Amino acid sequence: MSTQEEKNKSAIKVNKGIDQPPAISPSARKNFRKYRKKQLQLPEYIEGIKAGNRSILSKAITLIESSLPAHQELAQQIIEACLPFTGNATRVGITGVPGVGKSTFIEALGNEITSHGHKLAVLAIDPSSERSKGSILGDKTRMETLSTNKNAFIRPSPSAGSLGGVARKTRESMLLCEAAGFDIVFIETVGVGQSETAVHSMVDYFLLLMLAGAGDELQGIKRGIMEMADAIAINKADGNNKDKANQAKAEYSGALHLFPPTPSGWTPKVVTCSALHNIDIDKVWQTVEDYRKLTQKNNYWTENRNGQAKYWMYETINEQLKNSFYQNQQIKSMVKQTELDVLNDRKSSFQAAHELLNSYFKQK
Repeated sequence: MSTQEEKNKSAIKVNKGIDQPPAISPSARKNFRKYRKKQLQLPEYIEGIKAGNRSILSKAITLIESSLPAHQELAQQIIEACLPFTGNATRVGITGVPGVGKSTFIEALGNEITSHGHKLAVLAIDPSSERSKGSILGDKTRMETLSTNKNAFIRPSPSAGSLGGVARKTRESMLLCEAAGFDIVFIETVGVGQSETAVHSMVDYFLLLMLAGAGDELQGIKRGIMEMADAIAINKADGNNKDKANQAKAEYSGALHLFPPTPSGWTPKVVTCSALHNIDIDKVWQTVEDYRKLTQKNNYWTENRNGQAKYWMYETINEQLKNSFYQNQQIKSMVKQTELDVLNDRKSSFQAAHELLNSYFKQK
């Protein structure tokens, strides 16, 4: 008997196994196709935003934040269509050193504002990791009561390492929030640093949060941040810290008088408050209202917004030129070799830059 015949007569018999079910059941797949979110069209975005639909507003802001050319094109079309419905909100920038209690303060002030019938949008810029490029985006977690407030909308955005780009996207997101009916917009910055300059150029009122008893009270004078502030709010002015807060208030008030008069005709104010215990939060908002009344009366409100619009036009031109330059295929192929020439002292940095720019503009 051959070996093959012996194998065929083996007493061991292997039955065919049971077919494994599909990873996704047919019924689930069918329902997924049925209920899958369809891509919204331009008219749907516009009508949804004008109607105050938060889901559609969030999707539109996501388009603004996207780097895909198709998304950017659609986002710009949405912004242009919504532009006639913008400009009616009070724009407030809020900044302060880490640990000053910005989230707690915004929540307390936001609840105070919405209790008077206002609709508030909070655009918070979260710092992104330089290593992972990720952000926590935890503002909604920190603002528990405000995030469930029907008259408030909170949108955290990652800085993604590009300050100028984030500032532009934040301004565009702000316009959509205004078109959606929010009459107060807060922009919370990453922290004391360069971001304040960008945010200052898109808001009507700039509020600086400070702490008492955290070191030299006049350290802030060494930064240009105090020159931009329309008001300083000394937070955590409660309990044993109240006397320190009042002392800091006197010192900051004296320091502000050292600065030249503001173009708005407004004298910056210093107030104390406690966001945690909701003490004097209403007084902080009253300074914003006083500022708005004064600057609208002397026309600085409108002049400032016109200047900001012009500033962002030129900033957008600069950003688009830079992106176009670095995305150019010929420039990409030249940059590495040019870098080596600079590092090996074959060319100066200025000569290398000049040659790259010449090469770029010759293609246009």
